[in-house]
Amino acid sequence: MLTIINPATDRVIGDIETDTPSEIAHKFTRARRASPRWAAVPFADRAAAVARFADLVGARAGALADILVRETGKPVTQARCELDAARRRIHDALRRAPARLAPRVLEGQALPGMADAEEVVTYEPLGVVCHLSAWTAPWLLGGSVWAPALLAGCAIVYKPSEHATLSGLAAADLLHEAGVPEDVFQRVLGGPEAGAGLLEHPFDGVFFSGCHRTGVRVAQAAVRHLARVHLDLGGKDAAYVCDDADLAVAATVADAAFRNAGQSCRAIARVYAHRALYDVFVTAFTDLVRAFPVGDPAERTTFVGPLGRTDRIDLLDELVRDAVDRGARLLCGGERMARPGSFYAPTVLADCTPEMRVMREPAFGPVVGLAAADDDDHACRLMADNAYGQAATVFTPDRLRAAALLSRLDVGVACWNDPDPIGAALPWAGRGRSGLGAFGGDEGFDAFLRPKGWHLRRA
Repeated sequence: MLTIINPATDRVIGDIETDTPSEIAHKFTRARRASPRWAAVPFADRAAAVARFADLVGARAGALADILVRETGKPVTQARCELDAARRRIHDALRRAPARLAPRVLEGQALPGMADAEEVVTYEPLGVVCHLSAWTAPWLLGGSVWAPALLAGCAIVYKPSEHATLSGLAAADLLHEAGVPEDVFQRVLGGPEAGAGLLEHPFDGVFFSGCHRTGVRVAQAAVRHLARVHLDLGGKDAAYVCDDADLAVAATVADAAFRNAGQSCRAIARVYAHRALYDVFVTAFTDLVRAFPVGDPAERTTFVGPLGRTDRIDLLDELVRDAVDRGARLLCGGERMARPGSFYAPTVLADCTPEMRVMREPAFGPVVGLAAADDDDHACRLMADNAYGQAATVFTPDRLRAAALLSRLDVGVACWNDPDPIGAALPWAGRGRSGLGAFGGDEGFDAFLRPKGWHLRRA
C-alpha cells in the first residue's frame, strides 16, 4: 500500500494498492504477448493514438496540473509549463517518426563487381521496454519515452515514481482512452521494491530517470538480460557569468536555480561570476532570491513550493553546515521553514570553494553556491571540476566566447544565455555520472528501434 501525502500540507491524499510480484510478472507477460500485435498495427493508426493522447493532455491540462501540484508540490504555473513541454515532446516524436522508421539505403557500400546487389537498413521495434520514471517531471519524462516507443511499435511497462503515482495513473488512463491497448501500456505501482521486481524480467530496453546510485543498480540488473539501458541521472549544473554580461542575467540564473525548488537535474546548482562583477552579481542575485514568493503551490503567484521529498531536508542542512564551516557566507535561507509541509528556505551561499560538498554533490533542493572566477580559464576549470555532466551555461553577449568555453566542457547540453532549453528537438544526454544514452531528438527516437541490415543480390 502506498500512502500519498501532499508535501505542502503533510496531509494524506489517499492510499493506493501496490502490485505484487506475481502481478508484475503477469503484466510483463501481457506486454510481451501484445508487443508483436502492436508492431503490426499500421503506423498511421499508432500515430493517431499518440496524437489523440497529446490532445487529451492539452484538453485536461488544468486537472492534470492540479494532481501534479497536490502530490509533488510543484507550483501550478510550473506544472502547466511541464505539461506544455510534454506535448511538444510528443509532437516532435510524431514529426520525426516517418523518417526514422523509413528504410535507409546504405550509401558508399557498393562492392566491386556487384552492381546487381543492394544494401538496405530497415528498423524494427526494440520490443518491450521498462520505463522507471522520476517524480520531478513525470509528464515531460514520460513524453520523451512513451511517444517514441509507441510510435516505433514497442510495448511499455511503466512504473511511475511512488512520489508521482497519481500522475502516472492519469497518464495511463489517457493513453488507453486515446486508443493504446491496455496490454501495450501496462502500469506497475509501488516503491523501490516494485522497480527491483520489474528488473527481474527480460526487457528489451530499460529507461530510468533518477539518482546516480539507483541508476547504477538499474544498469547492473538490466545487463543480466542484455537489455538496452538509458539513464537520466543527477546533475550539478554550472553557470558562468562573464565580465561583459549584463547584470539582468541574474534574474535568469535565479529562475533556473530555484524553479521547482531546485528539484531538477537541469537546475543550476553552482554559479561562477567573473571577479570583476562578482560582488555586484552576488548582491543582485541574493536580492532576487529573497524576493521569491514561497508558499502554497496551488497559488499562481507562488514560485518556490515545498520539497517533494521530506527526507531531502537533512541533506540540505548538511550541505549548508559543511559550506559554512569551510568559510562560505550564508546570505539567505539555510533552514527548514516554520510552517506545515516540507518547505526549505531558498538558500544562497557565497564565496564557496571546490572542496565544499555544496559545489560537488547534487542537492536537489533550493540551495545554490556562488564563487568568483579570476578569468575564463579559471571559470572553465571550476565548471569542469565535477563528476556530473548534464548541462552548462555561459552568460555573455559574445557568442564565440561562449562557444569556446562550452566546447571545453564534458556536458551533454551546452547553453548560451539560456540555461533552460525548452526546444523539443534537442537530445538530453548526460555524461559522466549524469547518465547514459539520450532522451529526445533523433537519438532518443532511435533508442526504441533495432536496425536490420539487408544484403540483396538478384539471382
